[in-house]
This record gives sequence, structure tokens and C-alpha cells, in this order.
Amino acid sequence: MTGYRGLRLTETDGVFEITLERPDRRNAIDAQMIDELHQVCADLEANPRLAILTGGADGVFAAGADIAELNRRGRADALAGINLNLFDRIRRLPMPTIAAMDGHALGGGAELSYACDIRIATPRTVFGQPEPRLGIIAGAGATHRLVRLVGESIAKQVLLAGANLTAERALAIGLVHSVVQPSELLTAAHELAANIAKSSAIALRMTKLAVDAGPDAHPELDLVIQAMLFEDDEKYRRMDAFLSRTTTPSERANRR
Repeated sequence: MTGYRGLRLTETDGVFEITLERPDRRNAIDAQMIDELHQVCADLEANPRLAILTGGADGVFAAGADIAELNRRGRADALAGINLNLFDRIRRLPMPTIAAMDGHALGGGAELSYACDIRIATPRTVFGQPEPRLGIIAGAGATHRLVRLVGESIAKQVLLAGANLTAERALAIGLVHSVVQPSELLTAAHELAANIAKSSAIALRMTKLAVDAGPDAHPELDLVIQAMLFEDDEKYRRMDAFLSRTTTPSERANRR
């Protein structure tokens, strides 16, 4: 998986690992990285699998959007939703995504992590949204996604008061799944991915679809998805395997 300048891509046991790799710019998200992440999304849409997104720079996940590029953007660029559209696409990926975060996740870097389904941090991870101090808003998802993740009060502390969320506080409010040492970060992410992979792939996809659809889609969406899964071969295979482990032969015969 070569030809990328802002990313490093590897795949192990069906888990796709995406490493942000602009160490000289603290993994600032520029136009090239956005284009390359769109290519990755296209691959993960065509061939769905679990993905881990991480930062290659020591002590940095992503320091935000590239400010030099933002400074050159005008109204039309803002309305085009350059970063927002990418993060929305990451959010809509069929299979679960894990952000493995060491160090600062600021501005667009934090918003990139919010687009992932689960976040794992290290003790030096810090979330922050400094955009208003630069004369703009956090316009790539934080104003709605962070509210859904941590609630309006905490989101406003971050977005309006400029509060940073340490790894400890992020764990306490449920923004991150766990906090591990930097040397253990990728191992923990892959262990989590392996645990997720024990579930039915189609059930995972449908669960993610239902959760992301929001409350207005329920309960009808749940009924339709469950009706489809109830007739799926994977459901019968997994339930038969469960019953074979938990019942006696005579009990299984009686069920037939």
C-alpha cells in the first residue's frame, strides 16, 4: 500500500491501520492528506473491514487542520465542507473505526477522532477546539458531534470556554474507551479490534447503521434490521453454535 505521502497504511488479520504521517507539521491535516483519506474511505467502502486510525508522530495524534491552508480558504471553500465532508464519510464507513490517540488532538484533529466510533488514549492525550481564537468555528463536526458524545454542557466548555479535555477527564465522561501507555497503544487498539471482530460482520454493520441513524429513525429501523438479520445464515450458524455449547443432546433434539 504505497503511493501515499501523508499516510502510512498496513493491514494485519483483516484490520486496516491508517497512520497519519506528517511529523514535521505535527500531523496537521492538509489537502493532500484529505485526498488520501478519501481514497482510503473508498477502499473501506468497497471492501468493508475494521480500521484503526493513529498518529505516527511521537506524542501527537493530529494538531488540527493546516492553518496555512485555512488562511487561504474563502467563503466558497467553507461552504464546500472540505474537512466536514471527509469526517462525515469516515463516520459513515460500514465497519467500526478506532482512533488510537497519543498526545494532542486539537481542532480538526479532535474532530477527526470524534468521527471514529471508539477512541483509545494515552495519559498525554489532550482534546481541544481552539478555533474561535483563530476567528472561526469548529466547523468539521464538533458543534454537533461533540455535543452528542459528551453532552451540551461539556461541549460548550470546550467549544466556547476553550477548555481542554485531558485523557483522565475524557475517560471519566466516556469520550474515550480506555487510557493506556504510549508503548501499549497500538496493541490495545488491535486487541479491541480483535474483540470486535468476534461478532458477526453484518450485525456490526447494521448496529452501527442503527446507532448513527439517530433517535428519529427508531424503532422502525430496528425492526427492519432485526427482521433481515433473523433470516440471515450467519444468525443461524452462530445461534446453533451457541446452543451446541450450552445444551445437552436431548435438549437440542427436543428443540427440533
